[in-house]
Amino acid sequence: MNEEKKAAEKENRYTWEDFRRIIEKLRAPGGCPWDREQTHASLKGCMIEEAYEAVEGIRILDETGNADNLQEELGDVLMQVFLHSQIAREEGLFDLDDVVDGISRKMIYRHPHVFGNAEADTSEKVLQNWEELKKQEKGNLSPEQEIAAVPRSLPALIRTSKILKKMDRSYSVFQNEKDSCQEAEEALNCVMTSEDEKEVRQAAGNLLLQICNVLRLRNISAEEALTDALEKLLKMYEIPECP
Repeated sequence: MNEEKKAAEKENRYTWEDFRRIIEKLRAPGGCPWDREQTHASLKGCMIEEAYEAVEGIRILDETGNADNLQEELGDVLMQVFLHSQIAREEGLFDLDDVVDGISRKMIYRHPHVFGNAEADTSEKVLQNWEELKKQEKGNLSPEQEIAAVPRSLPALIRTSKILKKMDRSYSVFQNEKDSCQEAEEALNCVMTSEDEKEVRQAAGNLLLQICNVLRLRNISAEEALTDALEKLLKMYEIPECP
């Protein structure tokens, strides 16, 4: 009986094309007032929020084995992609087919070890090839241009790690974990002893930057490390998770 039920549910599932039409109708005259008012700019916060909620779904899956939340949140992320694509279509810029075609071509081009004759038998080699092909696509950018290209909209810890990595590669700086630890210690001492608000703010910023660099050198995500520490604190005080 369960197999018959599953088969019936699969038969009645909505498809990719159904969802495209749903979003199109929401944006059409007589559709949803809220959806019709949205622009690429107005949806920026939604895109960030949905991406983070999908990451939370991954955490829940890792901790509980329950994939329901992740499935739902991935649907919300997908809705953002469809919505932005529909808005762009109305503006005559591109549509969902262009988005799918573009990412498909990119994946094929950047995986020549899968779709071509190149060789890459380790993850490190794959990433090295990826960066080289990326450079070929975007042209020979100067180190300053590469660093400036890191999006400002990224969370501060993630953006800092990306910029430090690029600065390390281009200028051979921030390579010494010992130096970063020493600078972090000096910054912490300033935070603890200074009475000058501006000085404390600057020292605190440098403290975070140096800690971020130490974690980067150890291949640890500063963003995830801080999130894990916060979750541990919440559990210590038995703060319940949001339903």
